[in-house]
Amino acid sequence: MKTMEATTFRLGLEKAIADSRELFGGKKVGLICNQATVDRHFRHAADLFAAHENINLTALFGPQHGIRGDVQDNMVETAHIVDEQTKLPVYSLYSETREPTAEMLAELDTVVFDLQDVGCRVYTFIYTMANAMKACAAHNVEFIVLDRPNPIGGTNVEGNVLEIGHESFVGQFPIPMRHGLTVGELAVLFNKEFGIGCDLKIVGMDGWNRDKYLDETDAPWVMPSPNMPTVDTATVFPATVYFEGTQISEGRGTTRPFEIVGAPYVNGRAYKQALDRLELPGVIFREINFLPTFQKHAGSVCGGVIVHVSDRLIFKPVITGIAMVKTLYHLYPDDFEWKNTAYEYVFDRNPFDVIAGTSETRKQIEQNTSLEEIELSWDNGVKDFKKLSERYLLY
Repeated sequence: MKTMEATTFRLGLEKAIADSRELFGGKKVGLICNQATVDRHFRHAADLFAAHENINLTALFGPQHGIRGDVQDNMVETAHIVDEQTKLPVYSLYSETREPTAEMLAELDTVVFDLQDVGCRVYTFIYTMANAMKACAAHNVEFIVLDRPNPIGGTNVEGNVLEIGHESFVGQFPIPMRHGLTVGELAVLFNKEFGIGCDLKIVGMDGWNRDKYLDETDAPWVMPSPNMPTVDTATVFPATVYFEGTQISEGRGTTRPFEIVGAPYVNGRAYKQALDRLELPGVIFREINFLPTFQKHAGSVCGGVIVHVSDRLIFKPVITGIAMVKTLYHLYPDDFEWKNTAYEYVFDRNPFDVIAGTSETRKQIEQNTSLEEIELSWDNGVKDFKKLSERYLLY
């Protein structure tokens, strides 16, 4: 259900169009975007910019999964192409480079970032933003973020803070797994706290409240990546993304990625019953059999569970995800495996540790540390991050 207050809601993109002369007049503009960079009428920002008399759009930049969102995970896109619609060059920032080069920025005065985040540390778009900010700082190019809602709300913060020494492209800075911030707020925090120091402007939203999920506004939802089809997917992503660091399927190759998990050796009923005994808040597990069409266990029938969030207000995705991994690890000690190939091109660390931003979580699972103790170990980091991030809240 959309809320009545949606009538007062405006995206950063919509405000930027309205203030285009002030923001972009006389400047050559580059736009970091993908297929989800749309206004409430599902008009793409590149088309709006290219047709606007006050905006001189001269280049486009695409993040992981490509500018059209058609490329699967962990695959380098080497091609820089020309956009068929605008006839502008499109530079991939998930290729041989993950930040704009001096040559890409040479003719630009301003780079605009407008990507839909999902509210979880393990999502590369916010690091594409950070890398572009660094490049713009180095080459004296202005950086503008057009803000969008955190789709899973902006009040709850959960999970361990990434440890120094565990940085990667799915965790560049010490923030919790569920960070509770918008991309605009993250940009200001990154810029001030982590020494980027670029010429930064935020075009904020009107009418977004921190307690609102995206589907409680009239903000558009276009899947920001191939396996993020719905807000429901984003809601469970901070839980089930951990399975990317295991040989358990996280539901890729099904119609409910990240909502379904399992493997050929898993008995769905036994798994559900074990999870039910934990009495995790706001979530119901249903046993399921599924057949992935690609990636892990493609073509093999898997047993497992599908995750139904029954109450988003009390659902705690991060500890739920740890509970799900931990339960399988101890139910099937002879079959369970951590992922044994590189994750996000990190070759010198356990893939689960790359996702977790620490090796401690994996050790806690292996040692059968209680969920209560695991969650308590995050407490100080979450409190410190909340105190820090309060300085940068825009809403």
